[in-house]
Amino acid sequence: MKKQFAVIGLGRFGVSVSTELHKLGHEVLAVDINETKVNEMVNDSTYSSVADGADEKALRGLGITNFDHVIVAIGDNIQASILCTLLLKEMGIASVWVKAQNYYHHKVLDKIGADKIIHPEHDMGNRIAQHLVSDKVIDYIELSDDFSIAEIAAPSFMNQQSLIDLDIRAKFGVTILGLKRGKQFNISPRAEDQIQANDILIVIGHKNDLKRFEENT
Repeated sequence: MKKQFAVIGLGRFGVSVSTELHKLGHEVLAVDINETKVNEMVNDSTYSSVADGADEKALRGLGITNFDHVIVAIGDNIQASILCTLLLKEMGIASVWVKAQNYYHHKVLDKIGADKIIHPEHDMGNRIAQHLVSDKVIDYIELSDDFSIAEIAAPSFMNQQSLIDLDIRAKFGVTILGLKRGKQFNISPRAEDQIQANDILIVIGHKNDLKRFEENT
């Protein structure tokens, strides 16, 4: 379903989000205080506008309340990021995702009601580290301090084994959310579904359990 997104702040992160959402066919409003950055987004957004994200009048002038989701991607100006987030929540925007610069910025954003707080560099660092230390982990998403989702290459001994036979949850405390087989994606696989060679397991669990599962498979 086509959705409406506004992205405020057109640094590298904001540009990347705007461009990808636009490619996926959604309606995207790209906003920045810098006219040059806005002009560069003309072909990679539905609309682009020069405006100060920390100015309530400017936000209302953009019709910001008509958007389903707003992503605050303001870069180095933490004060502007916080004020923009606060204004958006006071206007009743249901979904406000914000890029945080550091731990203290995160704490303030959480206090004022940001719906999702993103740390692009930290998240990417985690994913790269997981790739570096393991040849089994294909991708890694941190959900919280304790829980994560990992894509793990199925080991050879699992070939032609069903999930019920492997009893992975009982043995390791992790849950198989899905199986990727080439271009096919089996969401919520059944207990009798068999794993085949070259399958990718989508696994969720406590980080310690995921590590134990990876080391023992």
